[in-house]
This record gives sequence, structure tokens and C-alpha cells, in this order.
Amino acid sequence: MFAPKLFTCLKDYSKEKFISDCVAGIIVGVVAIPLAIAFAIASGVSPDKGLLTAVIAGFFISMLGGSRVQIGGPTGAFVVIVYGIVQKHGVDGLIIATLMAGILLVIMGIAQLGTAVKFIPHSVIVGFTSGIAVIIFSSQVKDFLGLHIDKVPAEFVEKWRIFIQHIGTLNYDAFILGILTILIIAIAPRIFKKVPGALLALIAVSTLTAFLHLPVETIGSRFGELPHALPMPHFPVIGLATVRELFQPALTIALLGAIESLLSAIVADGMIGARHRSNTELIAQGVGNITSALFGGIPATGAIARTVTNIKNNGRTPVAGMVHAVTVLLIMLFLGAWIKYVPLACLAGILVVVAYHMSEWRSFCELLKWSRGGSLVLLATFLLTVFVDLNAAIEVGVVLAAFIFMKRMSEATNIKVVAHEFSEDAKGEDRPLSTFSIPQGVDIYEINGPLFFGAANRFDEIDRQVSDKPKVRILRFRDVPLIDSTGMHALKGFYDKCKRDRIHLIITGLHVQPLNEMVKSNLYDLIGEANVFSSMKEAIGRAEELLKVK
Repeated sequence: MFAPKLFTCLKDYSKEKFISDCVAGIIVGVVAIPLAIAFAIASGVSPDKGLLTAVIAGFFISMLGGSRVQIGGPTGAFVVIVYGIVQKHGVDGLIIATLMAGILLVIMGIAQLGTAVKFIPHSVIVGFTSGIAVIIFSSQVKDFLGLHIDKVPAEFVEKWRIFIQHIGTLNYDAFILGILTILIIAIAPRIFKKVPGALLALIAVSTLTAFLHLPVETIGSRFGELPHALPMPHFPVIGLATVRELFQPALTIALLGAIESLLSAIVADGMIGARHRSNTELIAQGVGNITSALFGGIPATGAIARTVTNIKNNGRTPVAGMVHAVTVLLIMLFLGAWIKYVPLACLAGILVVVAYHMSEWRSFCELLKWSRGGSLVLLATFLLTVFVDLNAAIEVGVVLAAFIFMKRMSEATNIKVVAHEFSEDAKGEDRPLSTFSIPQGVDIYEINGPLFFGAANRFDEIDRQVSDKPKVRILRFRDVPLIDSTGMHALKGFYDKCKRDRIHLIITGLHVQPLNEMVKSNLYDLIGEANVFSSMKEAIGRAEELLKVK
């Protein structure tokens, strides 16, 4: 349940691996600086909160995690939920929500829910990820264009209405810096293979702004000096009323963190040919968020882009992620004075690129071409994320996907009447039975598919399929892999109806799960062991005996 990869990797660690991890960790640490600052500002908190999260949460996620190469820290996925919490409950509320989310993640790991991420439909993940991308882009319009707006509304439609109203205050210098940032990020990888485009853009645009004394807003002009030391950990005062008020946002942070981190770990596994430990990863994510909150940080999770950067630079053990956290710390402590010169338009440009990559527009368009149900889930999740909130989007998306799945499964389950003859074919136990005819007064019904609550009403269709009442009914269960409580209730009701109509009921071909459920519900005893068989040949023989008695 809890076995950090670090301890596994240290068993055969070497000097060469350490050097490789250090190089990768330093590169990822440098990459993390602009992203941590940008995500913090976009979330409505000061830039040092993002740096602290990359340092504290990033270190513990790597040290205790279940992945060899996972890099933890603030990500774009949290921007929407964090911004909403800060606007409604303030920074103190965010710290408490992050702490609660960390505890929930630890509980999820202990409860071994690490594999549960596979039950989140792909259409829901793409829908809320694309919606988050749109919101991140919208949140950066003010700084990207340099608009003079005192306070930007949180609501999507109202936000854009304010942008349009203030378009006349556009700062052309800020706009050009934002465009220049995007161009550098796009072009840099073709020229400088090892140097991150975001870092080059940050250095180049900041230098240009300082050299030309451009009249644009910077980190320093909005937030002042960054701290030059780590704060002391502080445990917030939490009351029962606060827990109730912040439980839903905390649960959203926990679920989002679990999904993002495990998806990132899966991507990493495919790149390095390894296998992560999902429950250990959840516990590490929980500890990372708890410690981040205690130091005044924001939510953290596995960052796919930084994890991929780590892999491409030959980071192969959790030591690389720990070095990444130390690198961010050293830069914050010794070079933090220079960060205040970074223009907000540059950070906005970086986040515009992040939003573009998060949008998954190719996957979005492909999903729209697939089934109508998948498209409905995708659009519902996307629109609710953008226009309502992330909580509603995930809840409605998962529930809607579940209903659509149940509808399809119920449509796949059917009960058909075997008219004149039957066959055990490849699944039979004896020999091909197509030579056996069905005796007069015997009806055989073959059930195909799981007998669950979505398909339980199929028994009501049996009486409508035949005009004359038979003396014996045989239910063929060989294609029923499972039955739930509602299906069992319907089957018991069908037995009662047969009994009232003086029709003998015979069951054949039961699998283990349906058989166990029948025994538990006492239906097996009601039907009688003498009327339950493994093959149709035996069932027909029993039916002929009953016909002779009648």
C-alpha cells in the first residue's frame, strides 16, 4: 500500500545515476520557476505561493511517491478551483481546503483507490481539461492586453463583458511583450534543444522591459519584493463550520489532484517502460499538499509537462524531483530579487501557451465525431466547467456518463425465446444439441448480458413474447456474467409469477456470481436444487419428467 519508489531505486543507485538525476533536476527546476509563478498569480495569490508549493510539495511528492520520475508542483488544472476559493474564502480558506484535500488524498491511498482513476470516462477528462484551458486563457486577457481594470469578475460571461468594455485601455507595450513571449516559446525549441522556451522568453522579455523602461505592470509593481527565506510552518485554526463549508472544494482539489497525478504517472510509465505504484502515489500527493498548506502554499499534483521534461533530460529516479525542488528553493532565495522585474504580460503569454496545450482540441474534435452519448458528456462537462464551476462539471459529467453506460448495457441485455431447437455449440458441455427438439409445453428463454437494475424489466417482456402459457420454463443463464440486487429481485418476482401460474421454473448454465447471489437471496432453495442444472440436456430431461407428472 505504501512503498515509495525512492527506496527501491536506492538499492542499485550509482554515481552515474546521481549525476544524471542532478542535471535533469536542475533543468526541471529552472523550467518550474516561470510556471510556478504564473500559476500562482492566475490563481489569485502572490507568486511566492507558487514557488513555495514547487519547493515543499515537489520535494515530498518525489521523495514519497510511487513513480520514479513524477515531478510535483502547482499546475494549471487547479487555477480555476483555487481562484474561486480565494475569491470566496480568502487565502486562509485556501490553505485549509488544501490541507483537507491532502488528508483526503492520504485516505484515498490507504483505501487503495489508486486504480479508480480508470473509471473516470475519457470524455469527462477532456471536457473539464478543455474547459479549464478556456478559463485560464480568459484569466490572462487583462494582463496580456495590459487593460486597466480594477477587479476582474469571476463569472465567465461577465468577465468578457468587462474586457470588451475596457478594450480602449489596451496597453500596446504589454500586448507586444505577450506576443513576443508566445513567439519565443514557439520558436526556441527549434534552435535551443536543451533550454526551455518559457525560461528564454522570461529572461528576454524581462531584460527588454528593464532596458527600454517600458510602462508595463511587473511582479514587483503588483506584489512587491519576494521573500528571501522559507516561512515557518503554521497549522491553521479549523472549526467544524469551516470544514463543512470547505469540504466540497477540498474534495474537488483531491479528486483533481488524484486524476492529474495518476494520469501523469501513466504517461511517464509509457515513456520509461516502468510501472508506478498508484496508492503510494496518492499518499505522497496527500503528504505534499498537507506540507504545502502548512507552509502557506497552494494545491499541488503531478505535472505532466515537467515530468516529461525530466524524462527527456534522463532523470530516472525520485532524486531528480528532489533536486528540482532544491533548485527552485535556491533560485527563490538567491535570485528572487530579479524575479520582481518580470512583466505580467510575459507570464500571461506563458499561460496562454499552457492553455493551448491543455485544451486538447484535437481530442475534443475527435470525441465529437464519436458516439452521441460521448459527445453529450464531453459538451456538458466542458460547458459546465466554463459557465458554472468545476464541481458541477465533474459531478454531472460522471453521472451522465454512468447513465449513458447503463442505458447501453441495458440495451445489450436481452431475453429471447428459443423456438424449436437449441444448441450448446462451443460453450456446451456434452455434444452439439441442435438435434434435440424442445418438448411441447416447454419454453426456453435465453438471457444475454448482465442482469442488473438497468435491464431487470426484461422479465416483464417474457409473457408478451408468447401467447400460450407453458407448463415448464427454462431460463438459460450461460451468457449472464453477473446479476445485481435489482436483477435478483426481478428474478424472484418472475419465480413468484411462475409459481402462481403453476409453471415449473428450471435454471441452467449458471456462472459463479449469479449462483452465489441466488444462494444468498434464498432463491436457490425456493427453486430447488433439483431444478438447477449445468447443461441444457439435463434441464430438458428434468422438464420431460415434470411433464409426465402433470
